[in-house]
Amino acid sequence: MSLSFDLTPEQGELRSVVRQFAQERVAPRAEEMNHRREFPTDLVLEMGKMGLFGLPFPVEYGGSGGDYLSLCLAIEEIGRVDQSLGITLEAGVGLGAMPIWKYGTEEQKRRWLPALASGEQLAGFGLTEPGGGSDAGGLRTRARRDGDEWVIDGSKQFITNVGTDISAFVTITAVTNDTPREVTNFIVPTGTPGYTIGKGYRKVGWHASDTRDLSFEGVTVPADHQLGERGRGFANFLSILDEGRIAISALAVGSIQACVDECVRYSHEREAFGKPIGAYQAVAFKIADMELQAELARNAYYRAAWLMMEGRPFKKQASIAKLYSTEAAVSAAREACQVFGGYGFTTEFLVGRLYQDAKILEIGEGTSEVQRMLIARELGLPRTS
Repeated sequence: MSLSFDLTPEQGELRSVVRQFAQERVAPRAEEMNHRREFPTDLVLEMGKMGLFGLPFPVEYGGSGGDYLSLCLAIEEIGRVDQSLGITLEAGVGLGAMPIWKYGTEEQKRRWLPALASGEQLAGFGLTEPGGGSDAGGLRTRARRDGDEWVIDGSKQFITNVGTDISAFVTITAVTNDTPREVTNFIVPTGTPGYTIGKGYRKVGWHASDTRDLSFEGVTVPADHQLGERGRGFANFLSILDEGRIAISALAVGSIQACVDECVRYSHEREAFGKPIGAYQAVAFKIADMELQAELARNAYYRAAWLMMEGRPFKKQASIAKLYSTEAAVSAAREACQVFGGYGFTTEFLVGRLYQDAKILEIGEGTSEVQRMLIARELGLPRTS
């Protein structure tokens, strides 16, 4: 049996380059971005010039010709210094551009992908609604055919990357027939009459990430803005989420690893009762547990990414990686704040910002409860209906 956890030379070089960028360009501004709640367009454009938004896409569509694990490595490294920018990259690629790449026509790919892959534009992924997200029966947004156009009415909420200066469009799910219930995807460009982007939310964390509610009132898009096969919209979007869970796991690992790094550093600097606090078992064991979580979570997302890239079933492994890593990120951030004491309760310190950002990891792209449900289904356990 051949088994290796070595990264390729290209992947190792990418990780080093992104780590340097994160430390030199992102880290010095992370606290200010969090405090001012401002979307860092300039840093996003820099990441685009580095090729990060095009990592998993072919060169012919403006991509970098890399692979999905390379994207995850970049997300992990950005997430170690700023989770808001990490989710901007994750959502920009995995949720914004990926639906076009996987389900778009050749014309749609050539029209929309190059600007997304270069990071010059961002796109959103409109699934969640006030009455439903993972529940197809809860979708209320509707689209009706009118000649060579589709007319859309409805709303979406908690949508990332749709209200920035470089947001180009959102892809959405909409009910296109009631009997049988049929859900289809559409591309809705920013600025389309009737498409309104909300002001955003007062979030617990991810303060420098763009998150909005959307409304559609008589929004008209051409027929060629239908994305993918009619009636396959919900299944297609759920497939996108399967892949996205691996990337969210990578973001969570970045948070856990940052907790380890910060606590190791601080445990040498901070003294109590005449000794560095790292000499005390109560502190040392907390940090050891964080390292355990980082190692296991990283291995989980590596395996899920490998299975996906090999073209093998990966749904269960993606859910396992997402579930374990995100819950571990919440635990690690909580314990890191405990190690830092009062300083950990301030957002001037990284561990405080990681604590405020961690909770959403257990919710976005499928809650922990949804992941447990999916794992149970993959095991063949009986369903309730």
